[in-house]
Amino acid sequence: MGSLFSKKENKVNRITEQDKAILSLKQQRDKLKQYQKKINLNLEKEKEIAKKLLMDGKKEKAKLMLKKKRYQENLLQKTDSQLENIDKMVHEVEFSLIQIKVAEGLKQGNEALKKLHEMMSLEDVEKIMDDTKEAVEYQNEINALIGGVLSEEDENEILAELNELDKINELPSVPKHELTEIVNLDSVITKQDTARKVKAKETPVAAS
Repeated sequence: MGSLFSKKENKVNRITEQDKAILSLKQQRDKLKQYQKKINLNLEKEKEIAKKLLMDGKKEKAKLMLKKKRYQENLLQKTDSQLENIDKMVHEVEFSLIQIKVAEGLKQGNEALKKLHEMMSLEDVEKIMDDTKEAVEYQNEINALIGGVLSEEDENEILAELNELDKINELPSVPKHELTEIVNLDSVITKQDTARKVKAKETPVAAS
């Protein structure tokens, strides 16, 4: 009876601090992947909304949307890189020597995931297109979340992307009547070719 309990106790004791750290790491990575899927779907949507805002002459709102997009991209990249580094530390280095660093790394990973969760609560990006009180509050929430986080390089790249979208919007569209004329011309040419082929078949071959 006593030996049975001691076996169970030994089995429990075999779960080390390293095992716990690896489990925490995997849980963080799973959460990160979930956020990545959601955010990647939103990034293209946010870019399209920024284009629409520029077309409507709402440049500041378009810039805010691109800031939100850049913030999410940076956060995902940073968190993913951080978890990868911790993973290497846990598996390749003597755990007892780096336990504090791993614990600190996991803490930072949790904080980053918390920020991602906060950002995902602001995923209703269409709100930014309105001028209602609710839309203004939404814009203020985004500003508060990303305020002071983006670097000068980020700001410059956001402006470059904004200008690029602006240029795309300024490109002249092909007038509809021109497209109709082209289609009609193709139709005429096709009919002429068909008529020639029919005529050629009907013309008798002269006897030699």
